[in-house]
Amino acid sequence: SFIYLHHQQVLDGAGLDVDFFISSPSGQLLFNDQRKSDGVHTLETLEDGDYMFCFDNTFSSMSEKLVFFELILDNMDTSEDPDNWKEHIIGIDTLDMKLEDIMDTINNVKSRLGKSMQIQTLLRAFEARDRNIQESNFERVNFWSVVNLVVMMVVSAVQVYLVRSLFEDKRKIRT
Repeated sequence: SFIYLHHQQVLDGAGLDVDFFISSPSGQLLFNDQRKSDGVHTLETLEDGDYMFCFDNTFSSMSEKLVFFELILDNMDTSEDPDNWKEHIIGIDTLDMKLEDIMDTINNVKSRLGKSMQIQTLLRAFEARDRNIQESNFERVNFWSVVNLVVMMVVSAVQVYLVRSLFEDKRKIRT
């Protein structure tokens, strides 16, 4: 059997949310998240066949979404002995003990490296979402700064015109 670990995160788009569902090969709905910005799902496969997962954005037809997702498969089948290397080792007991300690250390480092890679991928997804929000805010600030500048220039031009009209002599002097 396999264990599926699925991580999703909406990186960009209006509302930063999306609908998500997973269904089994028989069509049974296993997970159904509505309007979530992120989520983690763990699923153990009980049936053979193709599992389907779907991101649905039909509730937000006017805006598109950028979605990051990661699918991690873990084979939990333990029929294969991971220590079959011991059969090929011929030697004294102390050598076997040292090799076993080394293999335990290597497996420990391997599992920690795998977890570190998953955490780094998750942090990259958070960073990408935050960068998109920051760039959107930057564009808004620039737009409203330009609007503010144009309004200030129009107001100053109107003020100059009004002050000049106050000092304008309305009477024509005839000589």
